[in-house]
Amino acid sequence: MSHGFDTLAIHAGQDPEARTGAVIPPIYQTSTYAQDAVGAPRLGYEYSRSGNPTRDALQECLAALEGGPVGLAFASGLAAEDTLLRTVCKPGDHVVIPDDAYGGTYRLFARVAERWGLDFTPAKVSDPDAIRAAVEPGRTRIVWVETPTNPLLGIADIAALAGVAHDAGALLVVDNTFASPYLQQPIAHGADVVVHSTTKYIGGHSDVVGGALVAADAGLGEELRYHQNAMGAINGPFDAWLTLRGIKTLGVRMDRHCDNAERLAAYLDGHAKVGQVIYPGLPAHPGHEVAAKQMRRFGGMISFRAAGGEEHAVEICNRTKLFILAESLGGVESLIEHPGRMTHASAAGSPLEVPGDLVRLSVGIETVDDLLADLEQALG
Repeated sequence: MSHGFDTLAIHAGQDPEARTGAVIPPIYQTSTYAQDAVGAPRLGYEYSRSGNPTRDALQECLAALEGGPVGLAFASGLAAEDTLLRTVCKPGDHVVIPDDAYGGTYRLFARVAERWGLDFTPAKVSDPDAIRAAVEPGRTRIVWVETPTNPLLGIADIAALAGVAHDAGALLVVDNTFASPYLQQPIAHGADVVVHSTTKYIGGHSDVVGGALVAADAGLGEELRYHQNAMGAINGPFDAWLTLRGIKTLGVRMDRHCDNAERLAAYLDGHAKVGQVIYPGLPAHPGHEVAAKQMRRFGGMISFRAAGGEEHAVEICNRTKLFILAESLGGVESLIEHPGRMTHASAAGSPLEVPGDLVRLSVGIETVDDLLADLEQALG
């Protein structure tokens, strides 16, 4: 029997606990487990790096929400990315990455993986021909995309890029952090692996750091599971429990994030102090039609360019009162940041450098009129 998204978010991997009937999965805060005999661990549990019931509940839920057979939880989004790269790639391989990617992802490729011998080429994910041109036949192991991208909210046609990747014998990896599985399920459109920073919308309350991988193929999923254990960057039981708690309200939160973002995007789009509003829900966005095809709604992230240039952008960030000046995104509270000096500072001087006049909003679930008033006074 199939269930709807919100039912899966509340119940997948989260049956009442067998011994006591506890409705919420317990926090198994243990490092090791008593074994019934030598070589006979009870229910397969021997050591919590290798397996933990609380983490298993989260992993089962993540897999159900993304529609893949294997879900894995990690200590952070970057831990998930690193494990994926070292599972799938070897020195001398090549990866195509977005020319507009999260600064931490770029840093991982440019400062860590490249020293290990992994080459990469940035390309525009909204242009399948540009991705195809960046592929190096025989060497490209992964086509890596974000959609929407961070911070310029570019939209990748997942099905089209799955075709490009698979024609080259490569995997399509989709970072689905900005959309969440509620708004978009990349595996249904041909992706091989979905990546999340569960810190963001999945956790949803700015109180836990984590990451996830969901594989479309069970065999690849088991390879990733082996490396998760071998490399050890696992999600702890309390972090897994907090993330599961957040998942339960993901659907209702995302609807409110989207409601608020749509109102704010329309307001900013007509403001004299704003040069350009970047939001996939606006018909003028170049990726609007593709986003409408593969997303349930358009998300809670907005970027805009300040008409007064970089210093004006910085002033706007410093003036807000309800929008908190902070990195990260996807929590119930609204955040504002200057990507060029904050989340994407590591990309300065690279092909991924972001415009200095760019402001990024993570629109929370507060009363929208209060958010509008805060932006009005901050814009000056």
